[in-house]
Amino acid sequence: MEIDSSAVVNVEDNIRLVGTAHISRTSADLVKEQIDDFKPDIVAVELDIDRLNALQNPQAFDEETLGSAIKNGKAPLLLFQSLLAAQQRKMGLELGEKPGIDLLTAVEAAEEKNIQLALIDRDVKITLRRVWSKMGFFQKIKVLNALLAPEEDEEIDIDSIAEDSDLISEMMDELRKMVPAAGEVLIDERDDFLASRIRTEASNGKVLAVIGAGHLKGVEEKLLNEPLSNERVEELLTIPKKGTVKKLLPFALPAIMIGVLAYLASQGDIEALKESTLTWLSINAACAAFCVLIVGGHPLSILSAAIASPITSLNPTLAAGWFAGAAQLRFSAPRTKDLQEFLMMDKLRLLFTNRTGKVLMVTVMGNIGSSIGAWIAGPLILGSIF
Repeated sequence: MEIDSSAVVNVEDNIRLVGTAHISRTSADLVKEQIDDFKPDIVAVELDIDRLNALQNPQAFDEETLGSAIKNGKAPLLLFQSLLAAQQRKMGLELGEKPGIDLLTAVEAAEEKNIQLALIDRDVKITLRRVWSKMGFFQKIKVLNALLAPEEDEEIDIDSIAEDSDLISEMMDELRKMVPAAGEVLIDERDDFLASRIRTEASNGKVLAVIGAGHLKGVEEKLLNEPLSNERVEELLTIPKKGTVKKLLPFALPAIMIGVLAYLASQGDIEALKESTLTWLSINAACAAFCVLIVGGHPLSILSAAIASPITSLNPTLAAGWFAGAAQLRFSAPRTKDLQEFLMMDKLRLLFTNRTGKVLMVTVMGNIGSSIGAWIAGPLILGSIF
């Protein structure tokens, strides 16, 4: 295939942008060619340290990673990240190429030629947290629906996507139209950040920047405009804080329930206290257990969710899903084959049949079930007393 000439842009004498497709051998060859031609002092790549490590050592995704995600309450984030990367991995498999081959080629070429390497993308964890926090409930549903149930009938020319930078840009624009908040964080903010980092590196010498083709036009425009202020850069590296209402909302129901139970105890209404306690325990336990059951959780994970839910629902700093996920990881630990298969994520059913996917689903569904149980039990108890 011929190289798309629009994929190479000279912004200034000391800045050249190369727009690539992350699943394209042709893009990888273009990177090598441009490094030889431009002879840069610095090769800048659209990676952060975590993504570079993941590309260089994909087998590093292991039980410890899963366990850490569960313990730190990051299972939903890890699941979201896996789903976002799934389509790219699938296309790479269809082309017979490793996703990120263009970026790895740039890194390896820089090392071979003893050229300084600069990682210019924002920390992927910050990006994911910003996009998740900025999306509203319905936008999250829309994105998850698109990731979990893509259009099966739509014919996609994988070769065209891999080699046509304009087509990739159009796909990025479609994302922006479909989910504005996601487009803002994944595209516009990263254009800003990439341009800022490239400008900084260019103060130290000639820079060849290897970036996704979908970012090429946006980064070029940003570089031709005024530099970002320090305040804007700091903002791009900040995870939006929850407002006071959002912070206090998780504590509202537990506070009310504890207050109700304390009131009944102070009034000596032991019968009502017993009934309310039983309602809280049974509904919380049943909902959490059922949600873990429907995703095929291990019996001990189901039991863990049932036991933990009535307690964690009264303490927003804990979550029933953490205990259910930890039990799933302990008693149905993923094998090496499961971890590798999950990285491919080429079929939706892997979320339910693959042991790695199941650990994440059990964690997420345990939390969802516990929340449902609390919001069903709470109003029932209040209704029976007042």
